[in-house]
Amino acid sequence: MNRPSEIAPIEVGAQANAGLGIEPATATAVGERRLVWDLPLRAFHWLFALSILASWLTADPGSAWMPWHIRLGEWMMGLLTFRIIWGFVGPRHARFTSFLGGPRATWRYAKGLAGFDEAIESVGHNPLGGLMVIIMLLLVAFQVATGLFATDDIVWTGPYNPAVAAHTARVLTSLHHKNFNLIWAAIALHVGAIAYYGFVKKQNLVPAMLTGWKPAEAVPAEEAITSSELWKALIVMVLSAAVVYGVLSGAPHVSADSLNFD
Repeated sequence: MNRPSEIAPIEVGAQANAGLGIEPATATAVGERRLVWDLPLRAFHWLFALSILASWLTADPGSAWMPWHIRLGEWMMGLLTFRIIWGFVGPRHARFTSFLGGPRATWRYAKGLAGFDEAIESVGHNPLGGLMVIIMLLLVAFQVATGLFATDDIVWTGPYNPAVAAHTARVLTSLHHKNFNLIWAAIALHVGAIAYYGFVKKQNLVPAMLTGWKPAEAVPAEEAITSSELWKALIVMVLSAAVVYGVLSGAPHVSADSLNFD
């Protein structure tokens, strides 16, 4: 079985290499791919997107869907916890340090993208994409946090709603609703960026986030990852579940008199 970073290469003839000006020792085989996105990161990405959509669809005050909306909030707390931990211990391109280069690096990349400076290619998240990752994580974390205290003013409340005054609960509920507009704006910007890369830069970013692989000519061998480190992901999943359990088990006891309904 081939190593993950060198799957099913197709040989390139010496004449073809010479015609391209490529030395035989450094030639990349046509069709060779290298692993960039690990499976846990890809699973998080798509589950995160689907969970946001499902949360929006089930946010119907007073309806039978609200319990599912609350469960999705708890589920997303686990997803967020997983991604944060994975951003420190996961494979190379999942780590925050691999794509958070600071304001200068982000500005330089943006100028290159706009054609005002030399274009900079990134194997994993580019600096702007990395910034969007952080923004989205913060927005959804705020959404989950405010949801813990929110109320639909009819039947359902977040688990920590009884812990705050009615006025505070109303403010947090209002922020919970308004923040979702910012999440939609971030999603629109993200989808717009994918479309720009696809139609303008001729780089289809979606397949790699589905399969994990990119063409070898776009991925230096030293920047490819060799595995998805699933054993480590399992440990992080258990830790994330423990964090969610700890947060929810610490919620105050709910009684009819303690609910913040108007």
